[in-house]
Amino acid sequence: MSKFDLNSIQKALGDMGCDGWLFYDFHGSDPIGKAILKLPLNTMQSRRWYYYIPAMGVPQKLVHSIERDVLDHLPGNREIYRGWKEMHEKLKSMFRGGERVAMQYSPKNAVPYISRIDAGTVELFKSFKLKPVSSADLVQLFEARWSQVQLDSHINSAKHLYEIVDATFKMIKEKFEAKVSLNEFTVQKFMCEQMEQRGLYYDHEPIVAVGPNAGNPHYAPMENNHRTLERGQVLQLDIWAKEKKLEEAVYADISWVGYLGDSVPQAEAKIFGIVREARDAAIRFVDDSIKKGETIGGWQVDDVSRGVIEKAGYGDYFLHRTGHSIGREVHANGANIDNLETKDERKIIPNTCFSIEPGIYMAEYGMRTEVDVYVDKKGAQVFTQPVQQEVVAILK
Repeated sequence: MSKFDLNSIQKALGDMGCDGWLFYDFHGSDPIGKAILKLPLNTMQSRRWYYYIPAMGVPQKLVHSIERDVLDHLPGNREIYRGWKEMHEKLKSMFRGGERVAMQYSPKNAVPYISRIDAGTVELFKSFKLKPVSSADLVQLFEARWSQVQLDSHINSAKHLYEIVDATFKMIKEKFEAKVSLNEFTVQKFMCEQMEQRGLYYDHEPIVAVGPNAGNPHYAPMENNHRTLERGQVLQLDIWAKEKKLEEAVYADISWVGYLGDSVPQAEAKIFGIVREARDAAIRFVDDSIKKGETIGGWQVDDVSRGVIEKAGYGDYFLHRTGHSIGREVHANGANIDNLETKDERKIIPNTCFSIEPGIYMAEYGMRTEVDVYVDKKGAQVFTQPVQQEVVAILK
């Protein structure tokens, strides 16, 4: 959502059967809350603050005396505290006791992305006879959904990323033909330069991995730790970025597989075919479910994708979840496509986006194919085009 919308939040609380939503932050502990409340980024925030939105009525603020204006842009009544005893008394007076209150809390830490409130603070609120409820579904509604402007920025960033992958493959071929040595780190630098030239922001350099390094899903080349590119190697690229010029820009995130040769061996082609089918099966499942009006969770999508790889006999080599939520952060706060690392039971809702990126990782090499899936009320759409169909023979 583009702005803080109290009426919509209170309606959602009523629909969920929650009495309110409590936001709490200390030294930036809850970036989710900051995003939803549109908290200015340039304000000093070194003391605890609380913002309570009841399902009905006027919101309540509790702020420290030396940072009393930190929530002034939000509607509601303000209380100021100095010491911890006064803070406890005023917090307790916010509630009647017995309420079901949503917080950035996940029972048993089932969804770590949502677990922003510490155990001690949860204990404090339980002492007030409150019943903490996970805000995971609310966060999806008010932080994970994209506007049309954000979707447009995603499409534009995706176009740039594919052009960078193309340029990278062409550069590698030219260097091999000129007998110029290349390594993972120099290729990574080339890709970073391309992103800078196109006005893209990235929170981490892209993954460039050859041979055995491609068998490590989060391998990162460094200046003093990398492999030389040689004929006969699988090359895995993974690149993500968003537009610098747009404050609310969202990421695009893609992975492509190349082979350093003029043709792709049958064994490598077979492995890619398996991960491609796992990718496509997941996309079909999401699209078909939405078109049928069925509600699905992220864990179910993971099961479909993982099932393809397990059936092919490579289940033990699929080391991570099938996908992650995408937003203003590359790993964002909507439903993840996961029934491995967590059982993400959050529902897939319209106007959200997530990656689908199954992989097989072995000692000799690994392969991952990744696209981003945007869902609306009509179905699933992949704007990260073109979708890879076969391993690229880079030196052909």
